[in-house]
Amino acid sequence: MDVNAAVAAVAAIAGLCTGVIAMLAFRLSERERTRPPRDTQQAEATLPPGVDTVLSVLRSSAVVLDEGDGVVKASSAAYALGLVRGGRLAVEPMLRMARDTRRDGEIRQVELDLPRQTRAGRPDVLAVSARSAPLGARLVLLLVEDLTEARRIEAVRRDFVANVSHELKTPAGALSLLSEAVLDAADDPEAVVRFAGRMQNEATRLTNLIQELIDLSRVQDNDMLATAELVPVEELVTEAMDRCRQQAVSKGITVASGGTAGLTVWGNRGQLAAALGNLVENAVNYSPPHTRVAIAGSRAPGRQGELVEIAVTDQGIGITEHDRERIFERFYRVDPARSRATGGTGLGLAIVKHVAASHGGEVIVWSAEGQGSTFTLRLPDPGSAQERRLAARRERDGLGGTLHEPAEFPDSADTDVAADVDPQPHATRTNDPAREALP
Repeated sequence: MDVNAAVAAVAAIAGLCTGVIAMLAFRLSERERTRPPRDTQQAEATLPPGVDTVLSVLRSSAVVLDEGDGVVKASSAAYALGLVRGGRLAVEPMLRMARDTRRDGEIRQVELDLPRQTRAGRPDVLAVSARSAPLGARLVLLLVEDLTEARRIEAVRRDFVANVSHELKTPAGALSLLSEAVLDAADDPEAVVRFAGRMQNEATRLTNLIQELIDLSRVQDNDMLATAELVPVEELVTEAMDRCRQQAVSKGITVASGGTAGLTVWGNRGQLAAALGNLVENAVNYSPPHTRVAIAGSRAPGRQGELVEIAVTDQGIGITEHDRERIFERFYRVDPARSRATGGTGLGLAIVKHVAASHGGEVIVWSAEGQGSTFTLRLPDPGSAQERRLAARRERDGLGGTLHEPAEFPDSADTDVAADVDPQPHATRTNDPAREALP
């Protein structure tokens, strides 16, 4: 009986202990379920105080890595550039640099060219400068500066200086030679008059070139829409026709317009007038005498809303397929000899391209040799144009330096940066949103 009582007592104690353990386990389970994620607590505990505030005022993209190479926090710009994916740093050279810094505590810096896909699906290169430094005892800070725009501007500046030097040299050299000819022909009044007339032509050409360089620089202003307004298309067409009226009359060319009543666009009035004026002036200059130039306005559906189209059609010599691919390049001329005769500088269509791009539109060209050409300026409807600008501003303002945890951003991004990379129709469209900049 004593043995049976002892066994029963032991069993009762064991049952009681099992019940207590089960109850404790249940309570611990409930506490763990309601507790914030451990990673968040660790991030808050390990990130030194004030780091968020300091990094939020930096222009560089910031990424903070923990001991296991996990992303503790990163700025929104780092996510937008595709540097952080799935809570991990997606660029292997930067990851190696961070590990070396964690090992020896030395600050390192490297410049990388990272392949990526643009939103349009085209391959591109993201040029960055990355700097790693220890942050506390266990964290590593990466500061990444986007150098893509700076490099592009530098390349454009070099090309610009080379092109301008060549273009300015031609009329300046001609003026020098003609002035010598005038001096040598001082006793021949007819020769003096002839050379003086040619000097006047070269001086006019030089003046036009300088003015178009100024216009091109203005249209590439980073915030040319700061003074945007509703502009009636009919007023733009009238101004463009007045601009080339004298040339048209001298060649017997009829310039007619239609379909522009009631159409409006949203943008910089002066730049839009310059762009349309260049198209009409080109149509008149490259059309044979006694032909017709037509300007037509209309509405058309677009991928992101309704568009306002302004088409300029001529009956000129037409443009070959090869030249259509290059006519929007600066200083490019389809027929250099004819351009000299008409005073063309090769900058007019480049100005049109940049005005269209900065207003969220494009310019397309249809042409056939011997049949003429049609240049169409396509601009967003005023309502959608203003909404796009506001959306772009909101997106830009949202990419500040404030640090975020990986859980706040999806794994996908608009720009796809490679994870493992070593340092290193008959119509032509020009709708590249990236605008060239001049010094």
